[in-house]
Amino acid sequence: MAKKTAADTQQMESAPQVEKQAPPKTAAPVVQPPVAAEPEWEVKDRTYYLISRKRPIIMTLASKHTSNRSLLWFDDKVGYQRELRYASNQRSPFVDEQEGAVTLAHIIFRDGTLFVPRQNIALGQLLSMYHPLRNALYAEFDPEANANVEVHGIETELEAMNIAQDMDIDELEAIMRVELGSKVRDMSSKELKRDALIFARGNPQTFLSLASDENVYIRNVGVLAVEQGIMRLESDQRTFTWASTNRKVMTVPFGEQPYSALGAYFKTDEGVEVYQSLEKRLK
Repeated sequence: MAKKTAADTQQMESAPQVEKQAPPKTAAPVVQPPVAAEPEWEVKDRTYYLISRKRPIIMTLASKHTSNRSLLWFDDKVGYQRELRYASNQRSPFVDEQEGAVTLAHIIFRDGTLFVPRQNIALGQLLSMYHPLRNALYAEFDPEANANVEVHGIETELEAMNIAQDMDIDELEAIMRVELGSKVRDMSSKELKRDALIFARGNPQTFLSLASDENVYIRNVGVLAVEQGIMRLESDQRTFTWASTNRKVMTVPFGEQPYSALGAYFKTDEGVEVYQSLEKRLK
């Protein structure tokens, strides 16, 4: 191996030194937020029904925009309202997407229902997604949603009937007095139980609401006190008095139902004593 001479060493020391540069920094990639995909239109047969109880034999729904009947849909993407129109020879319900000659058609409910076959996508989309009267005048029949509503109704009915079955007769009397009034006074316990179960089955929500309302039982004490002659509600329906002394118990505020007002009175400091006294005398 050849030895380095003094001249070689001097030449190396005098050569310009090249600084090492750091590699350029790469900017972090900008992550775009995910864009929610639009729900795909499910191609299937659809049935629509009028929500109103009154179902005419034939009812025609607005199928195009006019000065008398607005048929517009606000599109958030474009920022303005788009005109709707049902044309049987077009693939879209939007006027700005329809091409060529159009064949206008009527939207007719017969006996309260309208069946739209899967092939008629334009009409299905118009009725299910864009029509301004959707869920106001008519709705789309959804078997699964209807089944959920029916199951909830059955479960509520069973809950109400089970509570009615387990209630003692005094509690049932308080609830049924709201429904039947003073008739419960002449009913046997079996008749009361029967009518309570029928009421719970036919009006489960109302029954459950009354069963959880403590005012029902408080108010019932006042009704029983009047029926048994312990207290008296004067003919003006404004004053409760003790039957034995004619001393006033309370005055019903103007516009309030007498027994509801009496129940509220029983919750006051003064009324609690009256309530406790009545409970002892009614036993």
